[in-house]
Amino acid sequence: MSLSRFRGQIVLAADICLIFMFNFLLFLPSLLRRDIHLINLVLHIGLLTVCVLVFQLVFRTYNTLWRYAESREYFVLLMGMSLGFLLYSGVNLLLGTERIWITQALTGSSLALLAMLVMRFVYRTYRTKITSRSAEGRSHAAIIGAGAVGVSLLGELVNNPQGRYIPYCLVDDAPDKVGKRVLGVPVLGPINDLRELLQNTPVTEIILAIPNLSPRRQTEILRLCAATNCRLHILSDPMSQLKGEKTSLAASVREVQIEDLLGRQAIQLDNCRIKKFICGKTVLVTGGGGSIGSELCRQIAGYAPRQLVILDIAENTTYDLQNDLLHLHGADFPLSVEIASVRDRKKIDRIFAKYQPQLVFHAAAHKHVPLMENCPEEAIKNNVFGTYNTASAAKKYGAEKFVLISTDKAVNPTNIMGTTKYLCEQVLQGLRAGSRTEFAAVRFGNVLGSNGSVIPLFKKQIAYGGPVTITDKRIIRYFMTIPEAVQLVLEAGSFARSGEVYVLDMGEPVHILDLAEKLIRLSGYTPYVDIKIEEVGLRPGEKLYEELLTQSADLRRTENEKIFVEEKPIIEESDLKDWLEELAAVVETGSRQQIFQVLHQLVPTFRSPEDVNREAIQAVREGQAAHLEDLALVQNV
Repeated sequence: MSLSRFRGQIVLAADICLIFMFNFLLFLPSLLRRDIHLINLVLHIGLLTVCVLVFQLVFRTYNTLWRYAESREYFVLLMGMSLGFLLYSGVNLLLGTERIWITQALTGSSLALLAMLVMRFVYRTYRTKITSRSAEGRSHAAIIGAGAVGVSLLGELVNNPQGRYIPYCLVDDAPDKVGKRVLGVPVLGPINDLRELLQNTPVTEIILAIPNLSPRRQTEILRLCAATNCRLHILSDPMSQLKGEKTSLAASVREVQIEDLLGRQAIQLDNCRIKKFICGKTVLVTGGGGSIGSELCRQIAGYAPRQLVILDIAENTTYDLQNDLLHLHGADFPLSVEIASVRDRKKIDRIFAKYQPQLVFHAAAHKHVPLMENCPEEAIKNNVFGTYNTASAAKKYGAEKFVLISTDKAVNPTNIMGTTKYLCEQVLQGLRAGSRTEFAAVRFGNVLGSNGSVIPLFKKQIAYGGPVTITDKRIIRYFMTIPEAVQLVLEAGSFARSGEVYVLDMGEPVHILDLAEKLIRLSGYTPYVDIKIEEVGLRPGEKLYEELLTQSADLRRTENEKIFVEEKPIIEESDLKDWLEELAAVVETGSRQQIFQVLHQLVPTFRSPEDVNREAIQAVREGQAAHLEDLALVQNV
């Protein structure tokens, strides 16, 4: 049987022995000279021991795990001994005993207290050495930030010898902290010297524990961490930890997330406006099991809809989303799930007749560019005709608003996916005439973290040991996160008037090569040494540089400075039906050559990516684009 169950009793017995031993030794000369009697000595030592133990038990000293003890625990031990001695002295004064007993007992108690402290220090040192020997599988970590959050995290790591991290140092910019020690761990600095500070040390992990960092400073620190080839982790939402929303800081240490790599703050939109827009209404989300659709459903559920209807053909992801929503919002949450395809016009009509949705968010689409290049007929069936079926049902059953999830690839498209999305936007313009339903589209760029996007692919390739593949080292893209994209959709939906296309100002472009190198470094590896980066060539339909959407002269700002709107001209419904019939006929033939010919006729701006990329490269060579931001504009020249 383990002795750990009786730890408190063992320490109690040791303290009794120490008090008895030191006091007996002090009185031993008097006992040998027979100045005192043995029975009196035993009674006095017994009284002193009882008085001391009364206060130690009151203060629950023996419930302390001494290997984790700090100054408070040692102070309580001192208080218990002092108060115990005072009680003993009071009893002796009341009994009128000689002062020699009190004087000798003071010396004996002091020596016993010193021995008790030494015993506890020795035990703590022994435990620390034992656990450090069993540090297999644990990593030495440097904590960036010696403020309240960093020190609190350090305390947890120090007191958890079985945890993942062994604290090696704190790194901070404050001159009054650098050179000091906290819980035995040195504070180094400044942060800008991080690479030099960690050279020739066993540190393999870095934990960023500074709250309220500006995006610019966070980007700088990420760059410094990347230069060390240590794996970086970040303490998520540290201020909420301090407020007690979670009990463990160490449990909130996470890997670098997509948002951390953006180099800007996440865009926050008007939640009050969105709540007013959604609260109490029946909302239908098509493609609800996908990356964008599922986040739409999660955010909509937080705004108290009267009913949320999820429609998707993919049952597995939709089932997972259903379980998540019911777990978060309770079994009584008004949720309905329909497994159906937007291609099935009759089924879509029955669903609209059943639920009579007031708001429709149409996220169902085929979106993978290379796959759609090889299967253009499927992109047309799902994207164009699926949008037509859903939008027509919304118009027929009097939905208030229909919001299409579109893409920046619909602007001057160079691929089938972008071309079909352009036609989806045109479908809305053909259905608006005489409709109570307001049709609008929301157009945004690449969504970090969505299924099939570049970050999950890079992470998977890094986990496999490489290589990380990029199509072309010159590629730049504009990025937003899934929550940002969904907030844009919801707020734009609240603005929406028929015929409008909403666009998000996505800030600065990002080099995909830089993104790959940074992710490799922050995963603790060296690019081109530990993990190779291979250039595999542009995929079918892929551009080197995406359009800078907010530079169009046709755009105007909305109430939100990050959201722009473009008004598109109406299309006669007869013209819409004519080109839909033409598309349907060519899809039935199965001839991809004919499909491409018809698409080029319907979308005059549809050009081959080779032509667009050739012009962009030539423009760069001729010096027409002095800055990277300009590269996104040259396709319009």
